[in-house]
Amino acid sequence: MLATRLCTMRKLPSVLARTLASGTSGSPVLPDMSEVRSRLRDIVGASTNWRDHVQAMQERKALHALLAKRQEDLPPRRMKDSYLEVILPLGSQPEIREKYLNVHNSVRFGRILEDLDSLGVLICYTHTKQEMQPRSPLSIVTALVDKINLCKKIIYPDCDIKFTGNVSWVGRTSMEVKMHMLQLHDGDYSPVLDATFVMVARDPENKRPAFVNPLVPESPEEEEIFKQGELNKLKRIDFSTASLLKMAPTAEERNIIHDIFLNTLDTRTVSFRSRKLPPNSVWMEDAKLKGLQICHPQERNIFNRIFGGFLMRKAFELGWATACSYGSSRPFIVSVDDIMFQRPVEIGSLLLLSGQVCYTEKNYIQVRIHSEVYDADTREHQTTNIFHFTFVSDNEVPQVVPKTYGESMLYLDGKRHFTAIMKEI
Repeated sequence: MLATRLCTMRKLPSVLARTLASGTSGSPVLPDMSEVRSRLRDIVGASTNWRDHVQAMQERKALHALLAKRQEDLPPRRMKDSYLEVILPLGSQPEIREKYLNVHNSVRFGRILEDLDSLGVLICYTHTKQEMQPRSPLSIVTALVDKINLCKKIIYPDCDIKFTGNVSWVGRTSMEVKMHMLQLHDGDYSPVLDATFVMVARDPENKRPAFVNPLVPESPEEEEIFKQGELNKLKRIDFSTASLLKMAPTAEERNIIHDIFLNTLDTRTVSFRSRKLPPNSVWMEDAKLKGLQICHPQERNIFNRIFGGFLMRKAFELGWATACSYGSSRPFIVSVDDIMFQRPVEIGSLLLLSGQVCYTEKNYIQVRIHSEVYDADTREHQTTNIFHFTFVSDNEVPQVVPKTYGESMLYLDGKRHFTAIMKEI
């Protein structure tokens, strides 16, 4: 069960500890999330005033001259160069708790997703920092949330939280970031979750890819971490190649769908169209929820588009509501995986979110969230993100049953994601 699982925390040596702000003596004073976001604004030169955003972005055009023509022109970096520790002082600063508190008196996981997204970007800017250059010519954005695995069902709202992380793998224009979250209990920090994000670097106007500093492992442990980053990249390529949007289901998967079809046929009639829902089951078409968000300037990121963490929070909250409605009890998040940011969401967009229970097994619920922007002028819809969430309920849940071929592909896709998650935890 989730409550007894252990996080596979990679505890790097304490010499790696690096902070944005340090005390004058004794132990370093860790920065909090507000300092993280303030530092990001300083690095990019973003304005806190919405009215000044156009001028701020114009000023970034002058930074094109600082971009490297080749990756080989950039100095290599070590993993400890990008290592950061950040505090979320829920215990020591009660005044910030309400923002993170949910109705069940635990921490809102959607807020944690926002914080992870901000920290991941700052870690990458730390990796690519140019000496004597306060502003970065790079526009670093989240491309993918590869996975987030949790080992605690409850995140307490009155205990301090610590985030740690560093760049773990580097391509030519992309970086993998591994982050860990721990919570203070009885004087010690215990693991809560592990997260792997993939960030991409683009030019100052966020239009074209830009090179990033190579990464040089310094120990056998770091070599292993770097190799795992390369394997993660290959796994993503294989998963994408085998996508049901590109390839037919396997023979085993075809048999699964046919068995479901046979199990739902009405035996009183001799008809392919007459279907009957088995006991303790729910048609997939009846296991969905939808939502709409108007994207206001308040939710913008440092590049004046909608903050990716905000999109993840809204998707998670709809996913949680979908699982809660389906299972008729409070669900707990087990894992987040394969969140692909396909296109940016502009300020002023109408963001449509569709939540669908696509697979169930015992007391687990696999939820898929599809997000798209709607252009009121052209009446066109464009997909921006696909989110995959795995929840667990205290009680066994009904089996979700596809009826159409399209729903059957959603079912198989959900099963693939669920199976991959279960192998890891």
